[in-house]
Amino acid sequence: MRLHCVIPAVALIALLPGGCSPLGRISSGKAAGPEISVADDRQSVPDLQETPMEAPDTLMVEGENGRKVFLMKALKDENGEMVATDVIEAATVTARFRNVAERHGMVDLRFLITVPRTLMDDNWQLRFSPVLTAQGKTTRLDSILITGKGYRKAQLLGYQRYRRYVESIITDPEMLIDRFQLENFIRRNIPELYRFKTDSTEVSEREFLSAFGVSGQDAVDHYTIGWLVRRNNRRLSRKDLMFRKLVRAPIITEGVRLDTVMATSSGGMVYQYVHTLKTGPGLRKAEISLSGSIMKQDRLLYKIPRTRPITYYISSLSGLADNRERFITRTISRMVREDASYWIEFEKGGSRVLETLGNNASELERISGNLLRVDSDPAYTLDSITVTASCSPEGSWKDNRRLSQDRSRSVSDYFMGRTKATFITRSNPENWAGLDALVRSDTVLTKAQKKEYFALSAENNPDVREAMLQCTGGYRRIRESLYPRLRTVRFDFFLHRKGQTKDTVHTTEPDTVYLAGVNALKDMDYEKAVTLLRPYRDYNAALACAAMDYNATALDIISGLEMTPRVNYLLAIIHSRRGEYNEAVKCYLDACRADGSFVHRGNLDPEISELIRKYGLTP
Repeated sequence: MRLHCVIPAVALIALLPGGCSPLGRISSGKAAGPEISVADDRQSVPDLQETPMEAPDTLMVEGENGRKVFLMKALKDENGEMVATDVIEAATVTARFRNVAERHGMVDLRFLITVPRTLMDDNWQLRFSPVLTAQGKTTRLDSILITGKGYRKAQLLGYQRYRRYVESIITDPEMLIDRFQLENFIRRNIPELYRFKTDSTEVSEREFLSAFGVSGQDAVDHYTIGWLVRRNNRRLSRKDLMFRKLVRAPIITEGVRLDTVMATSSGGMVYQYVHTLKTGPGLRKAEISLSGSIMKQDRLLYKIPRTRPITYYISSLSGLADNRERFITRTISRMVREDASYWIEFEKGGSRVLETLGNNASELERISGNLLRVDSDPAYTLDSITVTASCSPEGSWKDNRRLSQDRSRSVSDYFMGRTKATFITRSNPENWAGLDALVRSDTVLTKAQKKEYFALSAENNPDVREAMLQCTGGYRRIRESLYPRLRTVRFDFFLHRKGQTKDTVHTTEPDTVYLAGVNALKDMDYEKAVTLLRPYRDYNAALACAAMDYNATALDIISGLEMTPRVNYLLAIIHSRRGEYNEAVKCYLDACRADGSFVHRGNLDPEISELIRKYGLTP
């Protein structure tokens, strides 16, 4: 078996050329500009310490026919053969794409922004703006600001000057009055007023005016310094203008991921940017590009052109879904029964159907509508209709039996000419079962009254039982509110399917609930998928659980499944998550031997790609 090592790739995309002075080097193309590259976010797979291992990175798995196979870190020698090695160094190669895995409906897009020393200048601010493009929609991500020490010093100096300007604006009205002159005038001319200087007694404006013939506001206005007020008003009106003049480069606080001050320009800088993207149906790839600018206070020195994008190909466990339809078997009977209950009122002791009595008109219309619907159904033929009238327990059971029979016949006769179906009459003299259900659900009867009612159920004679019921505390409520609901007429429609000669036929049809679960899985709506698919306990149910990281549940479901290539590959992912690397590698190799498509798929899932990189797996 040949062993291969997959070397991680890091993409470097140059943004700018370079010159002599920092800006000159950029313009002349003699120095490297900032770079955007793929970040290496590989998971850490620990070395396996199992016997019989001689190297710390050797892994023993059992192959076909029980043959033991040893896998280890490997690289190519000068002849192109793979040889074992203890250390593999990552190589840096040019690339503009990356496979990333979606988990829990989210995917992390990682990239590096590398700023070389040639772009570091104390008096500059570098502004980088990443842009995400996915499914035709462009989104500007948070900016990265790299600020030179001199640039930030100039920013703070501008804020300091503006603060001094704001502090020069007088906010206390008393500071605008010539207090010394006002006090001397009052002391010499209005000694009575001057006396109030040391008097803490409150003096109203009316008292002040009646005592001295002038209001306090008049005195204040007279000695207010007019030129000072005018100058103060001018400064207040120029506040925004002075901010723009003095603070030429405001400190940006909104939409910024990083704002760092470089204390020295002797070295470069690398920043790892992570953007978490919420996935959705149809999202297969995303692109990130970078542009920017070099600023010297409020002056644009250089506009950094947009880079060629890095493309992220997004893989998700939903891509492993089994799209085969699932069918359910239904038994179709030739004979079909449909029933409905209606409330038709009769005169006391009577059986005639009166349309004008109570709510009979609407109930009779409802029966006619249902009768027409059933009789005209193109798929069924109406054979017969059973009409059953029920009475409440008042009166004797014998009388109620006769009354219910008469009412059944009366209702049947009323509808007889509207259909060719046969009418069959039945009677339910006293509907005690219906009364039991009504008493249980009633919200007015107390627990004690209900208990008293059901204590009478041991009495089998309906007349005696009704007489005993009349003596209970809840009888009035039962007679007035529940008895009327027992006087019903039930229609049972008996039909047969047209064209079907056998009593039963078995058919298969798509399972719509299962299909909805699979569609939810493919749309990455994993919570819905788990809810719909879990009862089926099949491969897709296990996959949905794994997508939600319910690994123990997924393993439990898989334990009852046939070990197909799909199942083995899913097992490899779950075992890798649980740190069971021997089992993970064995299941992955078994899946690849049976289905070669999983060889490529392994590079798309981080749980498997780490095993491939670490142990140089070549199925």
